[in-house]
Amino acid sequence: MQASRLLRLATLMLLPIAGASASAQSVDEQISRITSTMTPSIVVKGAPEKYHTLADTMAKYNVPGVSIALIHDGKLAWAQGFGVKTAGSKDAVTSNTLFQAASISKPVSATAMLKLVEQGKLSLDTPINTYLKTWQLPDNEFTKTEPVTLRRLVSHSAGLNVHGFPGYASDAKVPTVQQILDGKAPANTKALQVVMTPGSTWRYSGGGTTIMQLAMVETTGEAFPALMQRLVLDPIGMQNSAFEQPLSKAKQDLAAAGHDDQGKMVGGRWHTYPELAAAGLWTTPTDLTKWAIEIAEARAGKSTKTLSQKMATEMLTVQKAPSGLGPALGNAGDALYFQHGGSNEGYSCFVAYFPALGRGAAIMTNGDAGSVVYRQILNALAKEYQWPGYKAREIETVAPDASTLAQLVGEYPLPAMSPNDTPRSAFITQENGKLMIEAAQFLAKDEIVLLANDELIVPDNGFQLKLARDKDGRVTHLEFGSRKIVKKNR
Repeated sequence: MQASRLLRLATLMLLPIAGASASAQSVDEQISRITSTMTPSIVVKGAPEKYHTLADTMAKYNVPGVSIALIHDGKLAWAQGFGVKTAGSKDAVTSNTLFQAASISKPVSATAMLKLVEQGKLSLDTPINTYLKTWQLPDNEFTKTEPVTLRRLVSHSAGLNVHGFPGYASDAKVPTVQQILDGKAPANTKALQVVMTPGSTWRYSGGGTTIMQLAMVETTGEAFPALMQRLVLDPIGMQNSAFEQPLSKAKQDLAAAGHDDQGKMVGGRWHTYPELAAAGLWTTPTDLTKWAIEIAEARAGKSTKTLSQKMATEMLTVQKAPSGLGPALGNAGDALYFQHGGSNEGYSCFVAYFPALGRGAAIMTNGDAGSVVYRQILNALAKEYQWPGYKAREIETVAPDASTLAQLVGEYPLPAMSPNDTPRSAFITQENGKLMIEAAQFLAKDEIVLLANDELIVPDNGFQLKLARDKDGRVTHLEFGSRKIVKKNR
C-alpha cells in the first residue's frame, strides 16, 4: 500500500490552539503545510531548499505509521495519526494508538524517582549500593574515589557500560532484573560495571537506569509498574500509558506493531523489555505531552501533581551536559528546551518542549528508520510554530578530488550490528558528478557529500561515515562510528 494512501487513512483529532482564535480549518492548514514541506535534518549551505511530504518520507524509509501531538501556548493544540498500525493492513493509526516509548521511558521514570527523593525515601547523592538488597554494583578501581549515585545514574554520568537493550522476542525467555544486571542467561546484554570514574564525563547508559529501577523497587517494596502508575501516570492523567512488558491482551488491539528498516513487521509484533524504567513504557504522543506540560508547570510553580517547583527546576538543570535529571537539555533562558528520543526494536520516537514558551511536540513511529521521519517532522514543526534555535544543521561541502573520488567508489560490506544481522553492503557510485550511496532496503539511494574534515554525510537522513587515510593521503577505509568498513576487492 502506497504511503499517500496510508495518509488518507489517518484519523484526526483536532483541538483549538490555546490562546488563539484559530479555527479547525486553520489548524488543518497548518498540518497540511507541515506534512508537505518537511526538510532534511541536515542542509547544504547555499543549496536550494529541498522539501519532502510526510507520505514520501514514510514510504522511502519503510515507516508504516506516525503519530504526532503538538503543544502550543502550554496546551495540547492538535493530535493526529498517519498511516497504519501494521504494514499492509487498513488498521489506521489514531491519536490513541499505543507505541513503545523506548528510551523516553527514562525521563518519565526519573520523575517517579525524584518524587521518592522528595518523600525522603531516596537521596540523589547517597552511594547507590545503600538502596540495593538483592544485587550490588561491583566496586573497582574507578569507584575508589567517587561513588555511583542516583544523580549520576539519571544524568548518565555514573561511568557505566551497557548503552541500550535489544529486548526479547515474543518466544524468548525473559530474564529478571538481577540477571540483566549480572549479564547472566537468559539476559542478552553484558554485566553492568563501572568503566570510568563516576562523575568524570557523560556516557549514556540504559543499564544505569535499570539499576535505578531496582533501587526504587527495593526501597518501596512496590512493583515498578504500580509504582509508576501511582506516582506519575495517574496524577498526570496519562490514561493511555502503562509500564507493561509484555503488553496486556486488553491493550494489544490498541497498539501499533513494530517494523524493521525494510518495513517488515517484528516477529510477534514487538519485543518485550523487562528493563522497564529504561525502555518499558507503552504510551501515546498525547500522553507524553501531558508529562512534558506537567514538568513545565511544576517548574513554574503552577502544579504539584508530581514534583515540587524546586525539584522540577533541578530536573531541568544541567548536571553533566547535555543531561539534566532525566531529560536532555538545550539552549538557555526562555529558549530552554528539554527533550528525549527513543529507539526500541521496530519503534522510534521523540519528545521536545520549551517550558517558558509553552511549545513542543511528541512524535511516535512504528519503524526502525522512524528517527529520519521524526527529525524531518520536527524541522517542519519548529518552522511553523517558531521554536527558537531548533533548526536543521547547516554544512559546507567540498568537492572530492579525482583521486579521492576513485578511491571511494565501490562496494563496502557492512559490519553486523547484531548476531542475527543479514550480511549487507553499501555501494558508493558516481552519477552526474555526484557521489551516491545505497544499501539495499535499509538505505535508499541518496546523494552523499564530503566535508572538509573528511566526513561523508547523507543530508537527507544524517547517515554519516568518516574517511580514514594513510600517511600519503590515500583512503584506506571508512569508519561507521567505531566500526571499520573496508572496500571490497581492494
